[in-house]
Amino acid sequence: MKGIFSFKRLVVLVTIFCLVAVPCATCLAQGFEDDTEILAGKMVGDALVVRPLGFCAMVIGSVMFVVSLPFSASGRNVKPAFDRLMADPALFTFNRPLGQF
Repeated sequence: MKGIFSFKRLVVLVTIFCLVAVPCATCLAQGFEDDTEILAGKMVGDALVVRPLGFCAMVIGSVMFVVSLPFSASGRNVKPAFDRLMADPALFTFNRPLGQF
């Protein structure tokens, strides 16, 4: 006996719901961007999570730059190695406004 809600029917309904809800969610997200509470939440998340991770990336990148310096010098690519391993994490951590990614 088949019930009124079979597994196949449930899968179809969930799929239809997801196909309709995903585009609508992006429309709703645009309106939430101007909300000051969400902006404050992004600032708090940036200050407590992203900035310390950026600082760790800068320290680890600096160590990796020093370790790879002989190989970078022999390949004549010290500047790109410096830019990617040290400068980019430093700029990401210290040079951008709080809450802007």
